[in-house]
Amino acid sequence: ISTMFSCRSFLLLLLNVCSLTAPSLALPFEQRGFWDFAMDGELGDLTTVMMRDEEGSAVEELPPDVSLCPFGCHCQLNVVQCSDLSLTAVPMEIPRDTKLLDLQNNRITELKENDFKGLTNLYALSLVNNKISKVHPRTFAPLVHLKKLYFSRNLLTVIPKNLPPSLVELRIHDNRIKKVAEGTFSGLGSMNCIEMGGNPIQNSGFEPGAFKGLKLNYLRISESKLTGIPKEHLDNYSVQLGLGFNHIRMIENGSLSYVPNLRELHLENNRLTRIPMGLPDMKYLQVVYLHSNNISRVDVNDFCPQRYGMKRSFYNGISLYGNPVNYWEVQPATFRCVGDRLAIHFGNYKK
Repeated sequence: ISTMFSCRSFLLLLLNVCSLTAPSLALPFEQRGFWDFAMDGELGDLTTVMMRDEEGSAVEELPPDVSLCPFGCHCQLNVVQCSDLSLTAVPMEIPRDTKLLDLQNNRITELKENDFKGLTNLYALSLVNNKISKVHPRTFAPLVHLKKLYFSRNLLTVIPKNLPPSLVELRIHDNRIKKVAEGTFSGLGSMNCIEMGGNPIQNSGFEPGAFKGLKLNYLRISESKLTGIPKEHLDNYSVQLGLGFNHIRMIENGSLSYVPNLRELHLENNRLTRIPMGLPDMKYLQVVYLHSNNISRVDVNDFCPQRYGMKRSFYNGISLYGNPVNYWEVQPATFRCVGDRLAIHFGNYKK
């Protein structure tokens, strides 16, 4: 990554707003890097985007202070880019009208109480790929309008306390988090997207009430140490649930009933030996990823309900490749609720 990104490249970060997935737009999921999220579309004028996302908010517009810009950083159009500078601390003299602050790819080890003092207009903060292991409880107190926090690839062992109530999107994957305590997300009623895969967390690491009060559209806990769906924490909210690359051997009967509105389910690269029970009861499920497991049999009623009209949305993606199942033995009626036969992916199995 070059030292100086263009403002346009950084602003493209905003494009990955975790919104409710429309039934006709459910597409195959791909594991992507941080900057790849920026490539979902084209971004127009910054002012237009901010007005749309912050419509109705009382953000005070401060006059730009062009004389202030941290040494080595690039400041333009309310964007401050301080990436790839080997910084060991958050720089001082960040302009108060900053809306996007890029601190990724540095050597910051700690966030102190006054690191973001006065940055009341900050909308997005990137701290990706640092060495942060300690966060002061009042670090985020000034950030009353922060909506996007990117905290991936650090050394955190717990999710920071007192996150801004305005937060909509939190990406905190690839840290060292083993536990999500009760009340961690208390007061974050606006949150709709959490990505925390790549942390060494097990099912027992989620305390009762860990996600209490949240109504998420997107939850991803892949590449962890889960052995099953943390059903007691789902609380009827997820639209996209990512649990791939874990150690899940089976889905207990009734587990999926906790997410009746689920549109997209990722269970690829686990240790499943059969199709999860409960899929026929998922009225809105459109995409299910089961590839690279140990599934050897697919029965005629594994995916579709027996009664006509029970399913509200047809499947438009089922992946089963990389399983020891003989596809020629699967009855065609098994996929009677799939919109297009091309949406079914078997492929070859290699031991």
